[in-house]
Amino acid sequence: MAKTDFYEQLGVDRSANAAELKSAYRKLAKKYHPDVNPGDAAAEQKFKEVSEAYEVLKDDQSRAAYDQYGHAAFENGRGSNGGGGGFGGGFGDFGGMGDIFEEFFGGQRRQQRQQARRGGDLRIEIEITLEDAFNATEKQINLTRAGSCDTCKGSGARDGSAPTTCGVCNGHGKVRAQQGFFMVERACHNCQGRGQVVQNPCGDCNGRGTTQQQRNLTVSVPAGVEDGTRIRLSGEGNAGGPGATPGDLYVFVSVRPHAYLQRDGADLMCAIPIAFDLAARGGTLNVPLLNGKRVKLNIPSGAQSGQQFRLRGKGMPVLRSRSHGDLYVQIDIEVPSGLSKKQQALLDAFTDSLDDNNYPDVKDFDTRSNKANS
Repeated sequence: MAKTDFYEQLGVDRSANAAELKSAYRKLAKKYHPDVNPGDAAAEQKFKEVSEAYEVLKDDQSRAAYDQYGHAAFENGRGSNGGGGGFGGGFGDFGGMGDIFEEFFGGQRRQQRQQARRGGDLRIEIEITLEDAFNATEKQINLTRAGSCDTCKGSGARDGSAPTTCGVCNGHGKVRAQQGFFMVERACHNCQGRGQVVQNPCGDCNGRGTTQQQRNLTVSVPAGVEDGTRIRLSGEGNAGGPGATPGDLYVFVSVRPHAYLQRDGADLMCAIPIAFDLAARGGTLNVPLLNGKRVKLNIPSGAQSGQQFRLRGKGMPVLRSRSHGDLYVQIDIEVPSGLSKKQQALLDAFTDSLDDNNYPDVKDFDTRSNKANS
């Protein structure tokens, strides 16, 4: 009995787009679903037919083949090598249609398999100082990774032999199988998606094509990196399958806390204790910088504890830029302690020489508090 045209099954034109196909299928699937029609064999058969039609037409590749060759594109090999029907173990199972599919889609599928076999990415962490982040630095790292086997040059095959095309998927690396009413595609269990099998494995890598190898690398850390910055080293990850590209190595940078500086992006904050007399009389404070130099900061007379001063351009370099952040200096006035009797007497004389005008904040608070309590 001739099969009904898939487009007629779904009730759409041959020019229907993906959205129209999906909408038509949903309506019919809802109408004929076995749960909606329990015990109705005709409805169940109709549901299977519209599901089959949609599975073929929703895929651009299988739809193109159907449009050109009709049902013949899927008749040969149906149910073979697939573990339960469907498209079987690959387009090679379609008999004479295998060459046609290989011509249409072979190059694309080979490219997809190569991408799928791409080597895995690796991650490593390094710790640097804030000075390193300020000046830029280079770090030496040692890692163990999967590298291409030197003996078999990554083929996995013993010397004098070569991998052969997988007989289950015919080199496609994937098989299609029917699960209920739907078609699913999986990596071939025989070749693990490689499309090839090794009959005579290399003795050094046991057919994997890779061996564990030590690798020494120099990582250039640019000036201005922040804690958690990720540096990507292309191609320095695990080796991939034969003909595939290796993965990448990602280096995560951890910046060690500094002894006296706090960082906020490109800006730096430094709290510096200063002597009581420097704050009272004013003077010059030497502020240390990350480049090993010092810069002079003028402290005005009468400076107060907690007061901040901004040194423009003395902060961290901005990553991949010539600009720098700022350095904010907060002064904390240290009151002298452990006074001798002579110092105490001098302080008493000094205190007697002062009046309310020398302590404007104290005077202002006393005025406001007396007014509030009167």
